[in-house]
Order: sequence, then structure tokens, then C-alpha cells
Amino acid sequence: MMTRVGMALLWLLHWLPLPVLARVGEGLGLLLWAAARHRRHVVRVNLRLCFPERDERARERMVRAHFRVLGRSLIERGLLWWAGRDRLERLIRIQGKEHVDALLAAGRPVVLLAPHFVGLDVGGAAIAMNYDGVSIYARQKNPVVDHWLHHGRSRFGDQLLLSRQDGARATVKAMKAGRPFYYLPDMDYGRKDSIFVPFFGVPAATITGLSRLARLAGAAVVPCVTRMLPGGAGYVLELGEAWDDFPTRDADADTARMNAWIESVVRTMPEQYYWVHRRFKTRPEGEPRPY
Repeated sequence: MMTRVGMALLWLLHWLPLPVLARVGEGLGLLLWAAARHRRHVVRVNLRLCFPERDERARERMVRAHFRVLGRSLIERGLLWWAGRDRLERLIRIQGKEHVDALLAAGRPVVLLAPHFVGLDVGGAAIAMNYDGVSIYARQKNPVVDHWLHHGRSRFGDQLLLSRQDGARATVKAMKAGRPFYYLPDMDYGRKDSIFVPFFGVPAATITGLSRLARLAGAAVVPCVTRMLPGGAGYVLELGEAWDDFPTRDADADTARMNAWIESVVRTMPEQYYWVHRRFKTRPEGEPRPY
């Protein structure tokens, strides 16, 4: 019942102008900062590991800033589920679309490398409004949440939502059929198919899927970053030029390159990275867990 009430509230809120909605989301974020002690601890540990050069007061400001944009991302998700295409197109500006268009026109499979920033679902909606794509969808335990998340991912165009159990073959087949793959490989998925490569100088368990999928599909890797603009000014989806000399024969080096690139983008908007995730929970043998 509480979930349905929450969804009804999101539906009501989505009618508000984005600047007002953004203020509501920031307020929610500060409530989460105060109430979600465990997640607040995770964010603090992540920022201490990744930004040791900043003092504790500066990192604490980053913690609060992160929860404010996290709250916005939760509240503004209602736009992705119920707002019309016209409104979303006004709120989301796309830069670099010509890079993807040229690759697809040439028959080249495309991987859209999308790190876990708080605006990634907005970026996914923008991609869906422009391309029939493929992405990975994890079913949610709560059926109401699962229904609306699935609805949000599939409401525009002809989207192919695969599970992780479908494997690489289905993803490669979809890319070769002309579907750009919206790929989010920068979480800690445990030891399986992972290697330890640096992320902000800390060994991080990272899957090697980007290198492997690009090689199997003959795909170009296009950087794909969604930025949440301050004050409810909307979002920008940045599509970069395809990476040169990728993949190589060295999947470890390819994966290290991916993490180094993600780190470079995180440094441009550190509060918007998904720090509530325990990015460093899997540790090399003998190394203590930081959380």
C-alpha cells in the first residue's frame, strides 16, 4: 500500500515545473541524508577513499550535495514515467548525437558507455526517444516498482530489455542488428568476470565486459554522460566521439582505460556520481572491507 501511495505522489508531483520539482527533490535528499545512516556511511567511505586530498569538512559538503541530487533523481523519475515526449525533449538537451548517427548509418554496432551518474535514467530516456536500443534490465522485488521501472524503460520506441542471464550473445546480436547498447559496467558485481583495476587510485573489482563486447560485436565505444543541471534547468546528454584503438588485445588494459575515463568525468561533477553504491566492497585477498 505504501508503495502505491508513493507512486501516486510521484504522479502528482510530475505536473510541477522542473525548478519546483528540483527543490522538492533536494528536500527529499536532505531527509535521506538525515535518515539513511547506513547509506550516508557508504558515501562518506567512498569519498574518503577517492578524495583523500580534501579535508573532512569539504567531503561532508560533498556528501550533502550528493544526497540533494540523489533526491532530485528519485523525484524527477516520475517525469520519465508519465511526462509527454514534448516535455522531455524540452528538458533534455543532447550534444554529439551526430557521432552515433554516423556510426549507425555506416552499419557499425555501438556501445554507449554510460557511467552511474544520478541522471543516467534521464539519459536512457533520451536515447530511447531517438533510437530503438538494447539495455540490461534487472527485475525488482517490489512488483509495483518493477512495473513502473519497466514502463519507463520501454515506453518510447521499440526497446529490447535483456536480463544479465541472457548473456553476451543476445546483446551482440542486438547490436549487430543496429541497436545501440546502453551499457553501465561500473558497479561492483563481485569477483566473477572481474579484475582489480584502479579507480581513484583504489583497486576496484571491475567487469571486463566493455572490452569483450566491443570485440565480439566489432562495436565502437561512444562515451555517454548525463549531467543534471542546477536549479531545475534540465539535463544534458553528452555523446562523445568513438574511442580510438579500442578494444585492444589486452582486456585488462582496456578495463583500466575505462575506469580512468570514468574517473576523469566524475571529477567534473563529483556530487553526481552514484556514491551510495559500495563500489569497493569486493577486495583483493587479504585486504579488509572498508564499509
